[in-house]
Amino acid sequence: MRILDPPAVRRWARLAADALGQARTEIDALNVFPVADGDTGTNLHLTMLSAAEAVESLPDDVDAAVVWQTLSYGALIGARGNSGVIVSQALRGLAEVLKDGSDLRAGLLRAAVLAREAVARPVEGTVLSVLESAARAVQDVDDDLNEVARQAAGEARAALRRTPDQLEVLARSGVVDAGGAGAAIVLETLASVITGAYLDHYEVPAPTSRVSPMTEVGAGYEVMYLLDADDGAVAVLRAELDAMGDSLVVVGGEGLWNVHVHVAEAGPAVEAGLRAGRPHRIRITYLAERTHRGSEGRGIVAVAAGDGIAALFEECGAVVVGRAPGTRPTIPAMLAAIREAGSEVAVLPNDEGVRAVAAAAAEIAREDGVVVSVLPTKATVQGLAALAVHDPLRRFDDDVVAMTDAAGHTRHGHLVVADKEAFTSAGVCRPGDVLGLIDGDVAVIGGSLGSVAAMVVDRMVAGGGELVTLVTGAEAPPGLAGHVEEHLRRTRPDVDLVVYDGEQGGYPLLIGVE
Repeated sequence: MRILDPPAVRRWARLAADALGQARTEIDALNVFPVADGDTGTNLHLTMLSAAEAVESLPDDVDAAVVWQTLSYGALIGARGNSGVIVSQALRGLAEVLKDGSDLRAGLLRAAVLAREAVARPVEGTVLSVLESAARAVQDVDDDLNEVARQAAGEARAALRRTPDQLEVLARSGVVDAGGAGAAIVLETLASVITGAYLDHYEVPAPTSRVSPMTEVGAGYEVMYLLDADDGAVAVLRAELDAMGDSLVVVGGEGLWNVHVHVAEAGPAVEAGLRAGRPHRIRITYLAERTHRGSEGRGIVAVAAGDGIAALFEECGAVVVGRAPGTRPTIPAMLAAIREAGSEVAVLPNDEGVRAVAAAAAEIAREDGVVVSVLPTKATVQGLAALAVHDPLRRFDDDVVAMTDAAGHTRHGHLVVADKEAFTSAGVCRPGDVLGLIDGDVAVIGGSLGSVAAMVVDRMVAGGGELVTLVTGAEAPPGLAGHVEEHLRRTRPDVDLVVYDGEQGGYPLLIGVE
């Protein structure tokens, strides 16, 4: 392709929106900065979708300048979240240059400059770094549209992989920057349209450890609005909002602006907008709301047999029902949790014996109009796997199917120390023997927790698996998880490992293989 003509711009906008839609859940799972509110992928998808729909509404015979201006305007009015607003400004930079010519190198540079100028306090290792690296990488490339697009996309992907080295919170969480991942897809889809080399899937780097988008983010509000105001008033507004909070991004021009900020109190941020001009499309989101339940009445109830396990489920946004090992929660306790969780609730019993209690409570809740689904999770590790794919923005039935599928693809095992002599499927055990169970059946009998744990994990991963989850119990000796980790490093370096302290009684180690 020699020029990026209007039909190509339309194709790119739609392809980028669709690719971000397909990758939305994966990008949401990376979202730990600036706050871990688990919506960056969703926000970027909605931002690009607004841009695509705007250009698709134009007649076929409009010129390039109109298409680019419309793309920029559509992104501006539809921008969502911190990263969405920044990407909308990058699109504005591209539009400023490419509406009058075909120099993609200059367009990418202008996009990076405007994106950085939009952020009150720029941070390296974010979407800004990805955009700037891509722009710098092509400045010395020959003015060949195909080559510039390919190299920009390749450098965006390389810069994305470097973001954990630039931002400590990413390295600590085992993720790349979520906004940067979205920006890389935007540039990769641009390269696909220009070169004609389309991909089946635009990859999102997976976390190196299990990261939930439902992590506690602290009290406060995300305030967003469109603002009709002149440049001078916006300069004053920036200073006011910068003093009030953080994650401040103000983009736009020619009388129309998109304002985004995180603040302790929402009212003063809106009042500042009123002093500057006419705010409209005001959106206020309480940042900590996801720590207790899904959005708009969607919720999860999880049964936990240990304080550490309970904390894990709570971090993922579930309402937790605690129980002691070997016991079941009461129906009133389950019912109260379901009612607290919302109007559409998925229940994770996480034990075969608890499922009947959960089903009984669900029947009572349904009489009150609550939509409840009890998932067939037979173990804690299956509950964790189900929560890892939970998406409150999906249709409830689709979310239940996805969670059930994730749980079903997770084999579960655990260790227990025998307290009496007994016949098992693996032979006779005696008091003090360590039993290794897989999917409920005794598979291994041994003399030490470490050796039995290694044998159980070997058998579980032999049937296939990419991720091993260990949940250590209150009676686990120091170094048990480390012993398994070292064993896997020697024998199966291709398998990822994540370890949690579950503090459960009765079972020194719970094991999951996905």
